[in-house]
Amino acid sequence: MDQLVLAIECNPATDIVCTPASVNELFETPVVFSIGGFDVNRAMLLMLFAAFLAIALLYSAYRRPRLVPTRFGAAMEGLVGFVRDEVAVGIIGPEGVKYFPYLVSLFFFILIGNFFEITPLINFPITSRMAIPMFLALLTWVIFVFVGLKKHGLGYLKETLFPPGVPKPLYLLVTPIELVSTFIVRPFSLAVRLFANLVAGHVMLSLLLVSGFVFLTDVFGSGLSLGDRVFRLGWGSLWSLLGMAIFLFEILVSLLQAYIFTLLSAVYIQSSVHVEH
Repeated sequence: MDQLVLAIECNPATDIVCTPASVNELFETPVVFSIGGFDVNRAMLLMLFAAFLAIALLYSAYRRPRLVPTRFGAAMEGLVGFVRDEVAVGIIGPEGVKYFPYLVSLFFFILIGNFFEITPLINFPITSRMAIPMFLALLTWVIFVFVGLKKHGLGYLKETLFPPGVPKPLYLLVTPIELVSTFIVRPFSLAVRLFANLVAGHVMLSLLLVSGFVFLTDVFGSGLSLGDRVFRLGWGSLWSLLGMAIFLFEILVSLLQAYIFTLLSAVYIQSSVHVEH
């Protein structure tokens, strides 16, 4: 039987899928164009496109408020209201209103970036590049640390690193843990959670759909026996069905991960606003 999946040396006449010359090809984003020596790749363009779409969606929904909104307006109002009432105010409290613009912008940007994974002709979630989730996580980190210091001064560090009610000898153990978990682990874990979920989904979706496509398109290849054709048809159909199931599942994952990132950002800000809790 012909080699179906991998080939060390690629021969388009006999091999279907070949290994790349370097594993870096699986992770690098090709440069689209350069401006004054500055390379602009696909991830950068999609990042700007996601930001533009987020602004355009919010502007279109709220530029002309209606007593009876359209379906699009109602859907947008539902999402925006959910972020405002359940995340910003629901988690942070009444003061959450001032952080609502950041949280709703964060939610829509991540949601759109995630949905690029299942968008035809794009099929590339920008959040599967660690730099973007890490930047957003660091932005949240800067906000909640700044808010804590601005509102409570050095008392913020005292309350965080030396929680009241803890026996003093235990501070030798509790303080280093609080220092690492609050100021180091938080942004890293926030970024990795989003990055890992989108990478995993993107890889699974790509492997299943590409495998199904490869097997199905090769069913009518020349020189194949009836058994080979049935084999390829069966496996191609199975991979395609699994790929479609993962495709639907990734819609839920994209929405859920945008919500979780925004929710945790609100929780971290709340811990700075109400440090006594």
